[in-house]
Amino acid sequence: MHFAVSGVDVFPLIPVIVAFVVSFFTSMGGVSGAFLLLPFQMSVLGFVSPSVSPTNLVYNIVAIPSGVYRYIKEGRMAWPLAWVIIVGTLPGVFIGAVLRIKYLPDPKHFKVFVGCVLLYIGIRLLLDLTKKAARKKAKTNALEDRFKERSSLMRKGITSGAEGTAVIRTVSFSVVRYTYEFYGETFSFNTIGLFTLTFAVGIVGGTYGIGGGAIIAPFLIAVFGLPVYTIAGAALLGTFITSIAGVIFYTVIAPIYADTGLAIAPDWILGALFGVGGFLGMYLGARVQKYVPARAIKLILSVILLSLALRYIAGVFV
Repeated sequence: MHFAVSGVDVFPLIPVIVAFVVSFFTSMGGVSGAFLLLPFQMSVLGFVSPSVSPTNLVYNIVAIPSGVYRYIKEGRMAWPLAWVIIVGTLPGVFIGAVLRIKYLPDPKHFKVFVGCVLLYIGIRLLLDLTKKAARKKAKTNALEDRFKERSSLMRKGITSGAEGTAVIRTVSFSVVRYTYEFYGETFSFNTIGLFTLTFAVGIVGGTYGIGGGAIIAPFLIAVFGLPVYTIAGAALLGTFITSIAGVIFYTVIAPIYADTGLAIAPDWILGALFGVGGFLGMYLGARVQKYVPARAIKLILSVILLSLALRYIAGVFV
């Protein structure tokens, strides 16, 4: 099948299958998988114009709702956290879109940018697996182990009598600080600090075409010390909202750069096919996340990220 906007020729089921596999694993860590689909589109499908970024965002729009639904249904949506991510990321997404078109239209330069982003995310996740990081986050790690054990018992039909404690409950929320409770433990962080971070992440996410969740999630885990079981839903919801804004912005400004000859508007059909696979993969990934060790989720993500990052950066010297 030929996709006119992107110029890609591929069997329609390929995007669906690839997106399903990618999103199944990445959604467990609060990441849509767009950060992996963009390299696939560039390296395998040969889709390297600026249009690939908003096409990736179309994937997010179609795919993410199923994962968000599962987290909301299970009571694991930290709503204040999600809104801080959204409000902080949105302005950055618009700035990132302009930077992508004006300063990174060359595929070679964009691949270097992508490689650096992936390298940073991968290193942050990998460092989070070290013994030093484990000592700093003993409470978080202990909670993740207990939650996993409880989920395993429930899967076998054994209830612990504490199901209600495995939902996120807001203790307090203000402009300065957000505190919530999950499974008997309390977690708190500075909302202003997170807002500042999300603004910077929005710029990178808008440039890359990932919505920002792939960067926010590792930060929430590694820097803020929050459990992966409590941040995944908020990170995905934030990515969903910012992706909608990003696609609209890319579409609106496309005519302004028509004289450049660059494809800027998204390839809606290709993005939707990726989205269908992602929709199914995210639903299943969010459903089984509580049965998978948090350490395994982080390790899988970090290995994939680092391998892709090194490949893109090394490509500059070839």
